[in-house]
Amino acid sequence: MSSAHTPLTDALAAGSALVLDGGLSNQLEAAGYDLTDDLWSARLLAERPEALVRAHLAYYEAGADVVITSSYQATFEGFARRGIGHDRAAELLALSVESAREAARRAEAGRPLWVAASAGPYGAMLADGSEYRGRYGLGTGELERFHRPRLEVLAAARPDVLALETVPDTDEARALLRAVRGLGVPAWLSYTVAGDRTRAGQPLAEAFALAAGADEIVAVGVNCCAPEDADRAVALAARITGKPVVVYPNSGEEWDAAAHAWRGRATFSAERVTAWRQDGARLIGGCCRVGPQVISDVAARLHSGNA
Repeated sequence: MSSAHTPLTDALAAGSALVLDGGLSNQLEAAGYDLTDDLWSARLLAERPEALVRAHLAYYEAGADVVITSSYQATFEGFARRGIGHDRAAELLALSVESAREAARRAEAGRPLWVAASAGPYGAMLADGSEYRGRYGLGTGELERFHRPRLEVLAAARPDVLALETVPDTDEARALLRAVRGLGVPAWLSYTVAGDRTRAGQPLAEAFALAAGADEIVAVGVNCCAPEDADRAVALAARITGKPVVVYPNSGEEWDAAAHAWRGRATFSAERVTAWRQDGARLIGGCCRVGPQVISDVAARLHSGNA
């Protein structure tokens, strides 16, 4: 396990509100790394693992209680396209967990720190943005067979929790819920959403309900979405599932795929944390374009008792 003294499940059961990290990619880019690659930040597992440790450390030092590993886009299939064999790919997946653990050790925070092992959706492996559409044309069984081997390797590395994140539709959610059974590591399930629906267009109430009876799932919620959509989703996830809610939206800026640039203004602010906390959120942080300073503000608000 990480440097945590208390299991994450116990902290959630006690009603604690824990701070998640922010976007890993923006922190790496700020440090000068080019992530214009199909493997995204996972490429650095093979080439610059120390860069990942430093990025995780920046978030722990900013006040994050939980950091999410660099394995979002790390898959056996994706590594194979780069000539990386199965055994080496498994080593790199395990290294994603160890890199976060090493950052926790260096942080010397004097408080429990946890590691969440990221498992991105099938679309992340395709590296074509299809995780924001879903409905890949694969059945639940096919998606389960895709996810299970990677989840087995990540679970064997003993993270505190598996982050089943940026899930675009209920088809993939069903597959992931099946894939985590029996792994011995708790998980959270987090959808990427647009308004009150999944990216594939299913009602969020139905999507959240899938996880209500899954013992492996310790938190349900949303990530990689607009802060305004997160505002609406938190209370619904709590009401439908009765579980703690996880919420970590983007900055609020929009990605212009044609120009390969972010547009608009950031709408994520620590002030939103109060409502999320009141509505049932217990794991709160940021995703794309949310950096350590914002996470520091979130931590200050949560730890001060003002949320």
